[in-house]
Amino acid sequence: MNSTRPALRLFVLHHAGGSHLLYRTWPAALPPSWDVRLLDAPGHGLLLDRAQITDAGRLADHLLDGIEAELDVPYALFGHSMGALLTYEITRRAPARGLPLPVWAGLSARTAPQPGGQGQRYHQLSDADLRERLKLLGGTPGDVFEDPDLWALFEPVIRADLRLVETWRPDPDAAVLPVALSAYAGGADRSAPPASMTGWARHFEHFLGLRVFDGGHFYFAGDPTPLLRQIRRDATAALDAATTAHPR
Repeated sequence: MNSTRPALRLFVLHHAGGSHLLYRTWPAALPPSWDVRLLDAPGHGLLLDRAQITDAGRLADHLLDGIEAELDVPYALFGHSMGALLTYEITRRAPARGLPLPVWAGLSARTAPQPGGQGQRYHQLSDADLRERLKLLGGTPGDVFEDPDLWALFEPVIRADLRLVETWRPDPDAAVLPVALSAYAGGADRSAPPASMTGWARHFEHFLGLRVFDGGHFYFAGDPTPLLRQIRRDATAALDAATTAHPR
């Protein structure tokens, strides 16, 4: 086991109905000086046998409980879709626990908070309509739709995650976070179009920019290399700035 202190610890949070599996190649593709941790929410991935948490705030608290002991080095958070929402909530909650803030947050394919929510109720769609919706978004293996047993296993998980996202309401009194932020979007994403991502800049003090990639909601699924290259640049810039401002 390598006991060298990592330059950065990056936690990656998955999308609704997903798990760490879509991101499994990321640790090897990011700098070797980084410690990349792929998180699973209860009821997903390696934690499939755990009871699912269906409230965004409670899930953020649970995930923060799990990583709290590992925030002893500079750390960053990246979340895609539902994971972006959880990244924001974890970042909000850290100071209240006396924990350090991340040096950088990356939010992907999730529209900025809206006081009344997004108004969507995809979690209430019929079985057939939900399948079509998921096929349009991409990111769900075809086997899940073709195998009745797999669909029976994952459909309630997906619905519960969608409900979590669609019923989440931002705290209207939330403070602007003194954290560097990068936003990522697929140019053809109709669920979280690039223009809807820019509103995140109001919630963070240091907006590094909106990065738009070719593709839809899962713009990185076929080849994550362009996204990972940009994550490396953005997180490194934020880490360097934080180190300069607060030298150890």
